[in-house]
Amino acid sequence: MILPGATIGILGGGQLGRMIAGAAARLGYRSHIFTPETDSPASQVTPFTTIAEFNDEAALARFAAAVDIVTFEFENVPAETAEFLAAQGKPVAPDPAILRITQDRLREKDFLRSVEVGTANYREVTSLAGLQRAVRDLAQLSGPNAGQRGVLKTVRLGYDGKGQVMLGPKTALDKAWRRIGGEVAILESFVDFACEISVIVARNGQGAIANYPAVENQHVDHILDTTIAPARIAPALAMRAEAIARHVAERLDLVGLLAVEMFVTQDGELLVNELAPRPHNSGHWTLDACHTSQFEQVVRAICRLPLGSAEYHSDAVMKNLIGRDVEKWREYLNEPTAKLHLYGKTEVRPGRKMGHVTRLLPRR
Repeated sequence: MILPGATIGILGGGQLGRMIAGAAARLGYRSHIFTPETDSPASQVTPFTTIAEFNDEAALARFAAAVDIVTFEFENVPAETAEFLAAQGKPVAPDPAILRITQDRLREKDFLRSVEVGTANYREVTSLAGLQRAVRDLAQLSGPNAGQRGVLKTVRLGYDGKGQVMLGPKTALDKAWRRIGGEVAILESFVDFACEISVIVARNGQGAIANYPAVENQHVDHILDTTIAPARIAPALAMRAEAIARHVAERLDLVGLLAVEMFVTQDGELLVNELAPRPHNSGHWTLDACHTSQFEQVVRAICRLPLGSAEYHSDAVMKNLIGRDVEKWREYLNEPTAKLHLYGKTEVRPGRKMGHVTRLLPRR
């Protein structure tokens, strides 16, 4: 058990790190941020920050000496960085092996299939000829009238729609392959989904597990725009989604937090799309509507404390403030039941998450 008064090292300086550090402080922990960025959102809420590249081993060694445990706030931190810190004798949670799985879309899909979790059909692609074969294979699996449809993705470093190309019947495959620009990619079958949902689950070092309810996610331009909690789906379907999330966490031997994103198909099937072993944008509503937020929960889990209740006392609708949306912050303060969260980012850019607002509603 990592006791209050210890220092939690956080790899990454974004808004998730900021909110983890805030929750850690309320439980009596210090946080030390490791980030390549100056004036990052997380570094604004703690006096301890190391600014260095993730491959700077001298800086990492000093960071390791200054902290008691290490976690990460986004899954594109190099796995080698987490492994280096573990080799310094510091516990890293979630385990770097989980990071290696979830930051590679092909490994992630292979893992999910290995533990009997449904996903879209997929193929590894390493060349244009391989892409052409993969398109034919998936068309056969999807039925005689499916034709050329799918999503071509880089296996690494993609998020918020980056690193992917939609393939339609008229898409030129050579242009799509050049656009991806990678040596290895994954082609996934197009999923005609009814909605997108996610479940966030926590598991501590003693194996205790707790999950938040399934929530409904709405995207605009591939970026999460709105989360509706709980999801507007049948209770039996929500229970199945939550059971899948717990199963995945247990098979990963997770210590920490895991977000499991899923498609609900038109015929009520659940297909897991992505895993994220850290707090997730679709869990921001828990800050205001749950007894224990996802950020407090991750601190409890990695420090091997008892998990808090994941029950919610209010329904909620969380809206991301993306780009110039943040300029409406005064309007949200005028709403008595709206909870505004700004991330301290000084530069407004299209597609950049600047904050979020959560509106609380009576439980249905």
